[in-house]
Amino acid sequence: MDLEAVVSHLLNIPETIPTYVHPSRAAHGTKENQGASTIPVDILDSAKDYTFYLDVPGLSKSDIQVTVEDENNLVIRSNGKRKREDGDEEGCKYIRLERKAPQKMLRKFRLPENANVGAISAKCENGVLTVVVQKHPPSKPKTVAVNIS
Repeated sequence: MDLEAVVSHLLNIPETIPTYVHPSRAAHGTKENQGASTIPVDILDSAKDYTFYLDVPGLSKSDIQVTVEDENNLVIRSNGKRKREDGDEEGCKYIRLERKAPQKMLRKFRLPENANVGAISAKCENGVLTVVVQKHPPSKPKTVAVNIS
C-alpha cells in the first residue's frame, strides 16, 4: 500500500475523493506556483453538490481568486497579502510579531464529470472559504426499442 492509501484507510476517506485533488507536489513544479503553499481543505460530497471548505485566516474575499481552468479544474489561489494593523498614535511599534502573513497559496481540484462548472458559488466568512459546485442532475437511462425483423 502506498502512503495515500494508508492515510485514506486510517481516516476512512471515501475512495473517490482523492481523485478530485491534484497532488500538491505537482503544484510546486511550475514557475507560476513557485513558493506557493497548499491550503488545507475538507470536501463534502452530497446528493446535490460538492462543497469545499478551506481555511484562509486573515484574507478577505478580494484577496482570493476562484476559477475553473481547462473545463474541469477548480483553481483557488491567493497572493497572500495581509495588512498589519498600525497604531494610531505616533511612536507606536510592534514589540512582538508572531503571526505570519499568509504566503502565496494555490490549490487545484479535478472536478468529476457530473460537476456543473456553470453553477459554482463561493463565500468567505470568518476565515473560511466555502466553494459549492453544483452537480448535474443524474441522467435517466435511455431505453431504445429495437424492432425485430
